Amino acid sequence: MPAKWSPSSWRALPARHIPSDYPDADALARVEATLRTYPPLVFAGEARNLKAGLARVAAGKAFLLQGGDCAESFKEFHPDNIRDTFRALMQMAVVLTFAGSKPVVKVGRIAGQFAKPRSEPTETIDGVTLPSYRGDNINGMEFTPQSRIPDPQRLIQAYAQSASTLNLIRAFAGGGYADLHNVHRWTLGFVADSPQGKRYRETADRISEALDFMEACGVTPETSPQMKQVDVYTSHEALLLGYEEAMTRVDSTSGDWYDTSAHFLWIGDRTRQLDGAHVEFMRGVKNPIGMKCGPTLEPDDLLRLIDVLNPDNEPGRLTLIARFGAEKAAAGLPKIVRAVQREGRQVVWSCDPMHGNTLKTGSGYKTRPFDRILSEVRTFMDVLPSEGAYPGGVHVEMTGQQVTECLGGATEVTEQDLSDRYHTHCDPRLNGAQALDLAFLVAEALRGARIEAKKAANDG
Repeated sequence: MPAKWSPSSWRALPARHIPSDYPDADALARVEATLRTYPPLVFAGEARNLKAGLARVAAGKAFLLQGGDCAESFKEFHPDNIRDTFRALMQMAVVLTFAGSKPVVKVGRIAGQFAKPRSEPTETIDGVTLPSYRGDNINGMEFTPQSRIPDPQRLIQAYAQSASTLNLIRAFAGGGYADLHNVHRWTLGFVADSPQGKRYRETADRISEALDFMEACGVTPETSPQMKQVDVYTSHEALLLGYEEAMTRVDSTSGDWYDTSAHFLWIGDRTRQLDGAHVEFMRGVKNPIGMKCGPTLEPDDLLRLIDVLNPDNEPGRLTLIARFGAEKAAAGLPKIVRAVQREGRQVVWSCDPMHGNTLKTGSGYKTRPFDRILSEVRTFMDVLPSEGAYPGGVHVEMTGQQVTECLGGATEVTEQDLSDRYHTHCDPRLNGAQALDLAFLVAEALRGARIEAKKAANDG
């Protein structure tokens, strides 16, 4: 690893899952040079605020909710889709806030989550083999030779779409759309229609009572603006390092380097090599960052990565996102948590219950069974406290639309239903009802932990 970091020092190291088959390297370089002249999408001060929020998560005083699209697309870019995902995220956050009696740090997989590492470099359909689809900022989903050629101009379109998405999210977050009363009314509609409605009505009714009490005390959106506006941050996997380098700027107030493409960036489970380009790039930016931790990650390797990515042991700097799969979590998760706790490393622990639970049906659809997703979350919520650590968050691929991509959940999606509204460009996502269903189930675990902690404190 180069001794001195710069935004381009990653180029001297192996870079996995970055396409090397752009037909015109000069055209790619020109696009990256153009992006370097574009305005930042986010600001260093916002990233610092998020890091402070994540430091509270690391201390067990807040909870991280990170969710959004598997891979954003150009085709489905529409304000209604952005609104629906934002709304689902807000509903989940309200339920989790109330149950845990802690603030929820809200981070969207949005406004930049385009590129995806793929298991195989090619795919074959009806005897025809073409390069794999890698995300709309690299190539097209259509199964044609021309569409699958990497096109650097797609990076410009991805930047423009990210900027427009951020603009709308900021309007929703600060313009009254996220008013606590509005969000709760949406949730009440879900509870009324859900097969699990009776189970969730108690929580919903208690939120209603709390809002009525606050209003009777004179605490309203008019008297307390924080009731009608929220902080929402953006995130994506830092996969295409040429784009990330172009968006990395020196903060004028601190002199530090920040990647201004998103507030929060993470390293994928496939690109976390200690001597690789992605770790090299991410060690130098001052944004809060994350790293996916899968079943092949050994405790000693994890500690070495933490040494590189968070050498000052700064709370809020590094989030470890566990993604083992329901069948492997109970065996694999405790040993890495134990090692991190033993060494006193300050990290946020989050659970990604999506990526390790993907399967393919007999009809050829990739899907994720809701019961497996829930099982991995439950294991995470049980294992972390048993090892003396705080289960600090969840990281889910979701959409506010009522797609049929994941099996089960409140809407009871069956294998026969998958073809009805299977819209994802990459991996299957929870629909709006399933996402809120998961939030209620996580909320029950948080509430149980809170009650147990209060009981233990009183007994002591």
